Amino acid sequence: MIQIKRVYEQSGDKDGYRVLIDRLWPRGVSKENARVDLWLKEIAPSTELRKWYQHDPEKWDEFGKRYRKELAGKKELLLQIKDLEKEHGTLTLLFAAKEKEYSQAAVLIDVLKQKK
Repeated sequence: MIQIKRVYEQSGDKDGYRVLIDRLWPRGVSKENARVDLWLKEIAPSTELRKWYQHDPEKWDEFGKRYRKELAGKKELLLQIKDLEKEHGTLTLLFAAKEKEYSQAAVLIDVLKQKK
């Protein structure tokens, strides 16, 4: 099972293996409190895409298209995530964005579900 969660939320027993999928370390979060098992920044949107998007809901559809295009070139990283799911059972993808539905995590988990 793969799930998504804001890195600012309290970690829990049901999180399983925790993977941070942001390119930048989240502000105000210590490495100890984040309880991150793996920081996979390479799977995050490119710096250019992140700066263009700026979590503007009006750009959401276009962001999703562009990020999916980037992910198409990261097949090895997508396979790594699927392998981690098999190894650990539960995988939690962590992100810092305020709105879950407009985060790169929402796009990434959708892409991963299509790869089953």
